[in-house]
Amino acid sequence: MGESHETQARTRYDVVVLGAGPTGANVADRARAAGLSVAVVERELVGGDCAYWACVPSKALLRPVIAIADARRVDGARQAVTGQVDADGVFARRNRSVHDWDDTRQTLFLKSIGADLYRGHGRLDGPRRISVTRDDGARRQILTARHAVAIATGSRPALPDIPGLAEVRPWTNRQATESSSVPTRLAVIGGGGVGIEMATLWQGLGSQVTLLVRRRLIPRMEPFAGALVAQGLREAGADVRIGAQVTALRRPDPEGPVTLTLDDGGELEADEVLCATGRTPVTDDIGLDTVGLTPGSWLDVDTTCLVQGVDGDWLYALGDVNHRALLTHQGKYQARTAGDAIGARAAGRPLDDTPWGDHATTADEHAVPQMFFSDPEAATVGLSAEQAERFGYRIKTVDLDFNVAQGAKLYADGYQGHARLVVDLDREVLLGATFVGPGVSELLHSATIAVAGEIPLKRLRHAIAPFPTISEIWLFLLAAYQRDQN
Repeated sequence: MGESHETQARTRYDVVVLGAGPTGANVADRARAAGLSVAVVERELVGGDCAYWACVPSKALLRPVIAIADARRVDGARQAVTGQVDADGVFARRNRSVHDWDDTRQTLFLKSIGADLYRGHGRLDGPRRISVTRDDGARRQILTARHAVAIATGSRPALPDIPGLAEVRPWTNRQATESSSVPTRLAVIGGGGVGIEMATLWQGLGSQVTLLVRRRLIPRMEPFAGALVAQGLREAGADVRIGAQVTALRRPDPEGPVTLTLDDGGELEADEVLCATGRTPVTDDIGLDTVGLTPGSWLDVDTTCLVQGVDGDWLYALGDVNHRALLTHQGKYQARTAGDAIGARAAGRPLDDTPWGDHATTADEHAVPQMFFSDPEAATVGLSAEQAERFGYRIKTVDLDFNVAQGAKLYADGYQGHARLVVDLDREVLLGATFVGPGVSELLHSATIAVAGEIPLKRLRHAIAPFPTISEIWLFLLAAYQRDQN
């Protein structure tokens, strides 16, 4: 753990931030850029879950698995691939990516922007007051905020209510990304992002993975996304069971295997069980009751991330805790927006007098990009067809397989993937886009620009995709839409 640079003599700041993950660090940075004094309170590692147990380590672990899979799709390269992925090398790469769980670099960033770091458990202690308690409980400080308190405490895994769960000591994303041993058999409960990425990872590292999903994989994406990811996992050797529900767990020997009882009466044995069944906000022990809010709740915010139901414009909630979009990049986006709003309010300026305009975090509602680094990759932004229809849009979907694009054929022999655009017929702009296939992560930002910018399709046709790249799919999708409209 990196050393703190606490300023013990000072207790009064313009802004106090609870949580030093990417969201907390970004709001601190924007508040400091506005000339405000800032204190940041963190009880674990500066950098948060994303830096040490989620986004960064998971992608560091997944990249070698995906790289080998990509090589095996190309004649001439596949012949050079022999043996399995070296797990020790993968774990060493992960360790480097998280700096061996040392947060010195992250603390130096806070120091470089002039924010003071307080290590300990921060809790609201009434309006504009934060108490900080060391882990050993030996010391307590009270910090006060002139203008704002920003809650950026994130979320933790939501464990399902399954009999015997505590006995089996299940993995969550933390154990799944910090383990340095490969279980012979791994059962994964849940078909969202964590479930499919960790199933991809551990199957690639040599585990026999069984993925248990109640309904369908990645349910918030277009249905074809989950179907193609399930196909990819099965081709890699995983056992994917759709419509399976775990009703009980047991592990009589603490060092022995886990037995999972399924709703069809069958049983499954595994060496470890990973629960990837959603998230819950870390707001149960941060003093919400002292300002009239319910501990453990998601926090309702306006478009500047100002918490609703609290007197005065001083309490903000950013990132996972407001439940708008539980993604690191969205939390950072909210933090930049809210940080500028805090600065504007502190200076008495109108909220539209900032780089972010009117501060409406519209990307949280209309243009959220989400990427799953499975094999194949799955990327989406904006609304699915089902969501768009539910919101009352008159839409047309445009669907194509990637094999129409020469760039995809050159990227991988027998490239398999699918793309869909969701078009608002009344305005002829994109409401959403989904891509599934190897390497499609690099298509996502272009789609995000099109959706967030509400670029008319007639104008979007002039954005020419270079030949021969996977991005050629844009040309074929837009041509197909035009053809269908004539």
